[in-house]
Amino acid sequence: MAAELVGGSLLSAFLQVAFDKLASPQLLDFFRGRKLDEKLLGNLNIMLHSINALADDAELKQFTDPHIKAWLFAVKEAVFDAEDLLGEIDYELTRCQVEAQYEPQTFTYKVSNFFNSTFTSFNRKIESGMKEVLEKLEYLANQKGALGLKEGTYSGDGSGSKVPSSSLVVESVVYGRDADKDIIINWLTSETDNSNQPSILSIVGMGGLGKTTLAQHVYNDRNIEDAKFDIKAWVCVSDHFHVLTVTRTILETVTDKTDDSGNLEMVHKKLKEKLSGRKFLLVLDDVWNERREEWEAVRTPLSYGAPGSRILVTTRSENVASNMKSKVHRLKQLEKDEGWNVFENHALKDYDLELNDEFKETGRRIVEKCNGLPLALKTIGSLLRKKSSILDWKNILKSEIWELPKEDNEIIPALFLSYRYLPSHLKSCFAYCALFPKDYTFVKEKLILLWMAQNFLESPQQIRHPEQVGEEYFNDLLSRSFFQQSSVGRSFVMHDLLNDLAKYVCADFCFRLKFDKGQCIPKTTRHFSFEFRDIKSFDGFQSLTDAKRLRSFLPISKYVTSQWRFKISIHDLFSKIKFIRMLSFHGCSDLREVPDSVSDLKHLHSLDLSSTAIQKLPDSVCLLYNLLILKLNDCSELEELPLNLHKLTKLRCLEFRYTKVTKMSMHFGELKNLQVLDTFIVDRNSEVSTKELGGLDLHGMLSIKEVQNIVNPLDASEANLKDKHLVELELEWKSDHIPDDPRKEKEVLQNLQPSKHLEDLKIWNYNGTEFPSWIFDNSLSNLMYLKLEDCKYCLCLPPLGLLSCLKNLSITGLDGIVTIGAEFYGTNSSFPSLESLTFKNMKEWEEWECKTTSFPRLQELFVDKCPKLKGTHKVVVSDELTINGNSTSLLEILHIDGGCDSLTIFRLDFFPKLSLLWLEKCQNLRRISQESANNHLVELYMDDCPEFKSFLFPKPMQIMFPSLTRLEITNCPEVELFPDGGLPLNIKEMTLSCLNLIASLRDNLDPNTCLQHLCIEHLEVECFPDEVLLPRSLTSLQIYDCPNLKKMHLKGICHLSSLALYHCPSLECLPAEGLPKSISSLTISYCPLLKERCRKPDGEDWGKIAHIQKLDVRS
Repeated sequence: MAAELVGGSLLSAFLQVAFDKLASPQLLDFFRGRKLDEKLLGNLNIMLHSINALADDAELKQFTDPHIKAWLFAVKEAVFDAEDLLGEIDYELTRCQVEAQYEPQTFTYKVSNFFNSTFTSFNRKIESGMKEVLEKLEYLANQKGALGLKEGTYSGDGSGSKVPSSSLVVESVVYGRDADKDIIINWLTSETDNSNQPSILSIVGMGGLGKTTLAQHVYNDRNIEDAKFDIKAWVCVSDHFHVLTVTRTILETVTDKTDDSGNLEMVHKKLKEKLSGRKFLLVLDDVWNERREEWEAVRTPLSYGAPGSRILVTTRSENVASNMKSKVHRLKQLEKDEGWNVFENHALKDYDLELNDEFKETGRRIVEKCNGLPLALKTIGSLLRKKSSILDWKNILKSEIWELPKEDNEIIPALFLSYRYLPSHLKSCFAYCALFPKDYTFVKEKLILLWMAQNFLESPQQIRHPEQVGEEYFNDLLSRSFFQQSSVGRSFVMHDLLNDLAKYVCADFCFRLKFDKGQCIPKTTRHFSFEFRDIKSFDGFQSLTDAKRLRSFLPISKYVTSQWRFKISIHDLFSKIKFIRMLSFHGCSDLREVPDSVSDLKHLHSLDLSSTAIQKLPDSVCLLYNLLILKLNDCSELEELPLNLHKLTKLRCLEFRYTKVTKMSMHFGELKNLQVLDTFIVDRNSEVSTKELGGLDLHGMLSIKEVQNIVNPLDASEANLKDKHLVELELEWKSDHIPDDPRKEKEVLQNLQPSKHLEDLKIWNYNGTEFPSWIFDNSLSNLMYLKLEDCKYCLCLPPLGLLSCLKNLSITGLDGIVTIGAEFYGTNSSFPSLESLTFKNMKEWEEWECKTTSFPRLQELFVDKCPKLKGTHKVVVSDELTINGNSTSLLEILHIDGGCDSLTIFRLDFFPKLSLLWLEKCQNLRRISQESANNHLVELYMDDCPEFKSFLFPKPMQIMFPSLTRLEITNCPEVELFPDGGLPLNIKEMTLSCLNLIASLRDNLDPNTCLQHLCIEHLEVECFPDEVLLPRSLTSLQIYDCPNLKKMHLKGICHLSSLALYHCPSLECLPAEGLPKSISSLTISYCPLLKERCRKPDGEDWGKIAHIQKLDVRS
């Protein structure tokens, strides 16, 4: 395999950073100005290139030769040292430039003359460091002969390559791919697309998903035979995409003859003659090539086939599909049951009919680790087929996948091949993700900033911004299936096996707490991460100070509100980790002060102090001249930004949301490199004006606060928001601001018009009577999220229905709105993309006139605290409350909280897709009706509806609502009976506050019911429960806010595994005979009498609960 066919080694990525720095003219000027030996730079450049020539060969051979692995590790260390030296020079250059600009009286010469004899100490340090690195590299380069390393080409045994595929089906059964198979076959046999050019479909997905297997089953399916293709051909392209080779292989497959032609023209002519006028099916398996011109050359003779010809491609890269101009079918991981079938098929011995219970339980846990990846399931299943001991199975469960014996292990070659094909710059970006725990969801923009802090995003001659480079790198990794879109918001995730691979390729310099064994951090660690939850049990922080070349310190939390505590002196840490580049104390709750010694961290590119208790930053922070990123979000005690912040001339990202900061620092506009600024505070008494904001080339998200301080509307124009590539914008006026002139308010907002790129807009406390036209005309053609809150003087809503891309609209606290009518819609077919609509705290809103063609995609509707809302024309929710009928056919979530006093009957039939219904504080609601079965309703909540009496259903609930799993009826005193015929079979969770309903539970539940969790609230009883009250299926019982409850009887709760008691102040004691052995979890909260009796170890009831595994007793 030629080196150019492989993406380049990870080492090459590290070397490229050094090459970029060595190519800098400023570096040469520095050496000349300081009278340093210029030959050192040339020699270092030559030596690094010599090492780079060996990198690809060494990277692959390291996995079979421990000597090469050790050599490669030593080389990386030397390269890191060289990069650190160049980083120190870079800091010194920037320091001199900044100090020359702001303190000219201290210096006699301009920047070019700064390098004089006063810097001899620094000069000696640089020269000696250079010589030391050169000696190491020269020694390592001279070992290439002894190690058998070769320059420029890979000469291994090919064991890492994929085995070529053929059209023959290897596996007789393919699990979980029936739907995929049907879609592909329907496309292949469809007569609707019979253009002169052959149609192309690409099956895209990560390595190991079974793309080839699926294509084999499609290729050999009877329906394909019936489609009467004149020619069928299967070509395994793999890594050798050479135009002549691929075209000749297609010809040989079509003719079933070997062809020795060495001329592309001759091969094209032969293939054209064979395909002309004939309908063909061609499968190109495992395509990697992303060069469009090469594909066009291959495609030329294929265009002579008859209409109806089809090309089916399998690939890991969406770029391949894009370059081929093909349709895309994305292959997903298998579901759990399907994954189990694959695993079981390979794990069962020939004479076994099924696994016993213990093997099955362990096997299912192994299947979960494989996350639906067929190749992983097949590989591990086949390995366990040879293991007859349950101990062996459990050992595999605890192992990492790459630790499997090589002869039995296909998954690492499958994924490692994808990794090898990455360009070197993508390898370093991917490998850095080894710091993330498995299943961690990450945001693209935050990951790009992490890469930036490590110099992964350098652009030659600084042609492009690093943010643009990072976006390109990220999208490239996404298209190659190394990242996947998460189901959570706008975030992403890495498949577990790819997470394993990232850790595998950078195991020698990344340390992830808990994942890596041992309580000490190795001295060679360059990047360190930990989860908040793991830090409590970790005592090895002291060893962190031994990792003197550490570059990353990254705490990670999967939960927004989590915090952690640091166990060593931060000042001591700073004195040891002087090469740190990315330092985060995010969520460190006991960090109240940053020591002055932070200025010693000359290599620091990113500092994150978010969610700490700091009140201010030391002035020495402004000596971090290489700092690119400063994050201070959620520092609730922080009152001001550093005075000399403008000296951080390289700063590209500044965030300080949710702090006490009230004004921008002086000379703020001099931060010309700033790209991300999440907050800008307008202060009419400050010299920092919106004009300085206008001079910044901002991207991403921006929040402008205290907008009322823009006195002159022309000042708003100077912010120049229209020319900024903002995706999110927040505009906030002070809540108690009283406007002098509503027309001026509108002018200010008019002049704050953002660009067409905006996707998310929030406006708070705007005091104009109407909104400017840019909010609803075609100016915001990409707007998807809009929130208008507490704009109390607004008298009518703009025609927001004209916003064609709008998906989420929230209107809150617009007290001036009385009627919403035709002005809201703008056209007959309004809100074409809207999925979620919220109205909240609309105190004066009375009428809502709905258009029959509005909201065709609406899925969620929230109406909260709108007390005067009445109905008008189209009746759907009830005879009194109006919401357009056409709008409700796709509605999935409906939440009405307060108001809607005219609502007496809620008609569920108008919401056939509804999955969640929440009715709260509907003062006059009496009934819920439903005429036909609803298969979609999963959750039904009713709270504080004092007049509600009954459900009107023609059939039992288990027929009407077969999917209902959660039911809550609380504070509805008139409800005393469930509907006739019993509750749904699938009901799992219930919350009730009526004794009669609780008492009738057993009678209304089928013996096969799924009910497991019951929460009882606000009951006025002294003794609970009695054994006749609770269903036998219950495993969890929660009793909340029962102020008169004094005693509990054991016989009623003998089948529970979990018991929780909250806010029961009169509860005196637990049952005299104690709690049953079945209870493994007990929570007692705000039950003062009981808490005292359960005090460890001498409380009177302690002996009754001491056996419980999960015990939580608190006030």
